[in-house]
Amino acid sequence: MQGRAAKKKQDSLRIIIVGCGKVGHTLTEHLVREGHDITIVDTNERVIRNTTEVYDVMGIRGNGASLSVLYEAGIELADMIIAVTGSDELNLLCCTIAKKAGGEISAIARVRNPDYAEELVYLRQQLGLSMIINPELEAARQIAHILSRPQALTVSSFAKGHAELLSFKIPSGSILAGRSIMQLDGIFQFGYLVCAVEREGSVSIPGGAYVLREGDDITILTDTRDGHRVFEALGMESHAVGSCMIIGGGKSSYYLAKQLLAQRMDVKIIEQNRARCEELSALLPDATVICGDGGDEELLREEGLESVEAFVPLTGLDEENILLTLYAKRMPGLKTITKINRITFKDVIDGLDLGSVVYPKYVTSETITAYVRAKQNTIGSNVETLYHLFDSKAEALEFHVDKDAPVVGVPLMKLKKKDNLLIACIGRGGKVIFPRGQDAIQAGDTVIVVTTHSGFGDISDILA
Repeated sequence: MQGRAAKKKQDSLRIIIVGCGKVGHTLTEHLVREGHDITIVDTNERVIRNTTEVYDVMGIRGNGASLSVLYEAGIELADMIIAVTGSDELNLLCCTIAKKAGGEISAIARVRNPDYAEELVYLRQQLGLSMIINPELEAARQIAHILSRPQALTVSSFAKGHAELLSFKIPSGSILAGRSIMQLDGIFQFGYLVCAVEREGSVSIPGGAYVLREGDDITILTDTRDGHRVFEALGMESHAVGSCMIIGGGKSSYYLAKQLLAQRMDVKIIEQNRARCEELSALLPDATVICGDGGDEELLREEGLESVEAFVPLTGLDEENILLTLYAKRMPGLKTITKINRITFKDVIDGLDLGSVVYPKYVTSETITAYVRAKQNTIGSNVETLYHLFDSKAEALEFHVDKDAPVVGVPLMKLKKKDNLLIACIGRGGKVIFPRGQDAIQAGDTVIVVTTHSGFGDISDILA
């Protein structure tokens, strides 16, 4: 054993993380930051040592499916186990054994194999798991969502898909530049709210007098039905892309192609391995599968890079994905999305102007962190959805409001809220409400909050 977690906080959870690869490491980072008591389990001594030297956690070397190892990790006192090893079957086995040994413990397993994709709900129910998460599938959903709004850098969904948070950079010559937030009603003649702005690395929750500039990264919340109107109002084309070239034929490519084909998009996949090409051709008969090197400039041109509307490199190498994106961005009007798995130099990546960038490990971490926060707060109103904005400098959270929440029935103008916080939207009966001061939150509502604070797990946390 190496390291020892700090004394358990009153509202913290005891969490065992099995597997400390890129997702496990990211989870450890986020959950330690939120004050939880973490124990990591991995078979690799070096990985454990590297993690325990950076974070104040306990490290145990061993097989997370071994009962003796789980007891050594304190399974009988743990509140939660998260299994994110490289093996789906091992993750499921870890959680199953932990449920038997740990009583009321919550269990979360990472399952990535497409063979299980249609059975995740069944597996979760039969094994009694709290959550099964598939990073590649979630990343593919995020990419498909962005392709439906190609002008946006990121697209986040709230209120069961009824609301969208759109992030984009204000371009040179935009009608937004030089206007204050209060002057935007003349441009956006529909329900919307400017939630956050990043300028030169600093994030603001803007008031009405805040003046926008060229180069600002801005996030706007709107009804999903009006998402395209944001860009139409700015004189930008707003249609979803109709064709996409995907480089690489791994799990992410399969999940993405399947979703895009369901949206009747033309999909072309370039993959080097002939056996995998044959497999993809059988699994995705409506896609065009090319056996070849996606890093070959001549092949890309022969296969129509200049005529497709979107380009998504999903190889297993971050460096190759980045280089391919930089090459593809030479094509005017081409939407590019880059998947980054391992590289941690986000400041460098942001400076490369790659367009939209998707980090599967962060997608996974946000989903699990939202669940952990909800687990901490079982009386008030729990966080259901969590997105980190601007490299975790701000958060957008969705709360389901219970009748006992202290914010129920109080006009928003009378709530004593923390600073740097915005109640952006209320979801009620399938409708999206952009509230004004006299509006009040009701029991059963979902409420979307954007803030530069971190760690909110209950709607009452917004109160000063």
